Amino acid sequence: MVRVDERNLPVACAELAGTDAVLAGLHARNGPPPLWERPPGFPSLVRLILEQQVSLASGRAAFDRLQTRLGEVTATRFLPLDDEELRAVGFSRQKARYVRRLAEAVVEQGFRFGDLGKLDDDEATAALLALSGVGPWTAANYLLFAERRADVWPHGDRALVVSLGRALGAAAPPSYDEADARAERWRPWRAVAARMLWHDYLGGPAYDPASVS
Repeated sequence: MVRVDERNLPVACAELAGTDAVLAGLHARNGPPPLWERPPGFPSLVRLILEQQVSLASGRAAFDRLQTRLGEVTATRFLPLDDEELRAVGFSRQKARYVRRLAEAVVEQGFRFGDLGKLDDDEATAALLALSGVGPWTAANYLLFAERRADVWPHGDRALVVSLGRALGAAAPPSYDEADARAERWRPWRAVAARMLWHDYLGGPAYDPASVS
């Protein structure tokens, strides 16, 4: 399994630019994107759940309040929080249920994030999808950011299809399925292509790192 790092990221970008005109344009305009990584484990998956269907800033703000409340975001520390406490830090009722079940999977059922590293992409995706509240977008982004896997693609990411539509010069963004189909040509570096598209969406070299940190 290939993981994206500071050494192979620019190599992969150049390879993609050499085989795809859209990515070549992004590469010429922006250069390689940031690595954008998050530490593997419970906190990163919680944050991704909080970021579902809201802005990154909103999800990050809720996570920061949770971290302030707990000191350290762990499954053991999360479980005693009641619904009122979770609403106060920005959890919806649904996301509170999702993360509580995730914490129970860790504490009571022995789910171990470290075991994901022993699995291939499909197996790791299936293991994450078995967790309550984790859909394809969340699973792919966890593997992309926390494990830095090279060939995962976040189906359903709005920023990606908007960026792709702009790069194609299209009047409207492609559908998620159309974006998925185009991403097939970017194997085995689909996660790098996603980073290139996100980078352009955020303004290329002028982007604010705090917006995605």
